[in-house]
Amino acid sequence: MSERTSDNRLALIEAALTSIAEIGLIRTSVTEIIDRAGLSRGMIHLHFGGKDALIIAAAEHANAQYYQILERDMAAAPDGAAARIAAMIHSDLSAETLNPRSVAIWYELRGAARTNATFAAYSDTRDIRLRRVMEAAFSGVSPADTPQSLAQEAAIATISMVEGMWTDYMLHPENFDRAFAARIVFRMLSSLFPEAFDLNGARGL
Repeated sequence: MSERTSDNRLALIEAALTSIAEIGLIRTSVTEIIDRAGLSRGMIHLHFGGKDALIIAAAEHANAQYYQILERDMAAAPDGAAARIAAMIHSDLSAETLNPRSVAIWYELRGAARTNATFAAYSDTRDIRLRRVMEAAFSGVSPADTPQSLAQEAAIATISMVEGMWTDYMLHPENFDRAFAARIVFRMLSSLFPEAFDLNGARGL
């Protein structure tokens, strides 16, 4: 029974996310979700109490999936702060993370974030969790005599550039070049930290 409950809950979350990606958040109705999930209307109330709570759970699930991939890719990177930063950038621009479904979901949630603080928590450009990870890594590549603000500014600049690439992908998916996008980000980083990065990523890899 517990396994079936978990399966049904996940099926509703995935159905909601697919609907958001394909037809948008506004048009994602209870009927649309249950038709896609192949479950009864009562299942939404049983597991979530209503559609709004389901959509929030779906947003949380999408966010958790993003971090699961990011943390896996960082863990697989060679030792060193520069290598971790390079892994984060390549992970964010990979087909596993950056794809039509994820981009559509992210921008739909971001559009709703203006009037829904909960959605904002899962689509915020100033995601404190991501910034802390990146700032810690940039502290590791910053020269000893540089202020801490350099690591903070580099983290924000990198996040902003990668988000710009997501926007470019959303608008021009057929012409998007992942390697070129990464190269642009690393060009910026190599100008800030020439001893740590080149145009291909972290030096020494």
